[in-house]
Amino acid sequence: MRFLQWCLPRLGLRWPGFRRVRRTVCKRLGRRLEELGLERLEEYRAYLDRAPAEWARLDALCRIPVSRFARDHALFGWLAEVGCPDLARSAEAEGRSAVRAWSAGCASGEEPYTLAILWRVAVRAAVPGVDLELLATDADPTMIARAQEGCYQESSLRELPTSWREAGLAPREDGRLCVCPEIRDAVTLRRADLRAEMPAGPFDLILCRNVAFTYFGPWLQRRMTDRLRERLVDGGLLVVGAHEAPPGAEEAGLAPAAGGLPVYRALA
Repeated sequence: MRFLQWCLPRLGLRWPGFRRVRRTVCKRLGRRLEELGLERLEEYRAYLDRAPAEWARLDALCRIPVSRFARDHALFGWLAEVGCPDLARSAEAEGRSAVRAWSAGCASGEEPYTLAILWRVAVRAAVPGVDLELLATDADPTMIARAQEGCYQESSLRELPTSWREAGLAPREDGRLCVCPEIRDAVTLRRADLRAEMPAGPFDLILCRNVAFTYFGPWLQRRMTDRLRERLVDGGLLVVGAHEAPPGAEEAGLAPAAGGLPVYRALA
């Protein structure tokens, strides 16, 4: 625990966000020490001083990629019934042919593929002249590779409505379910670390859930609030995790937009 409290701020992260997942990180650290032939974390700390490149490896050990389809079904229900149709109608009124969305910290792709399926099932019929342009990014190249494969175990789909599953995925002989080509082609996947780079935007919808506002340090969280708002069109939506709140949201021009759901609207 003391080691994490020491190293996390140096990575732009914060200890409170890791309390529930510290065992996972500690197990990874233990395996890394074995690889290096070290016995104690004090030795690893000294090794970090001698080998600065090891900080990148440590950073990777601290990533917590937890994701599944339609995680927080109430949120995705609101997006299907209200949020995304409204964005599509606004784009149509402005003469635009697409709504631009960004899934930041997409892990192995469940979130952006859920959004692409949602659009196909719930939005296309209501506003047929507006498509979805969806960018998904993650800092972990392994996660991006899994997202590109687009095949998942049954357990990852337990919250996805049956009609959505049938519209977007097909079973494979090995027992996994894979996203259909149309859904896969709707998502552009790219490796990017939010702490270092962001796509320019502008976006109508940004999903940044259970990453920045859980694990990043306080000063970086506030910076993220401002930078995400800069990439949203006026009237656009920012979606965060169920137990998250962007610090300085009001000052940045973000206001709650969906009752008790973690959705913020960018004010003009």
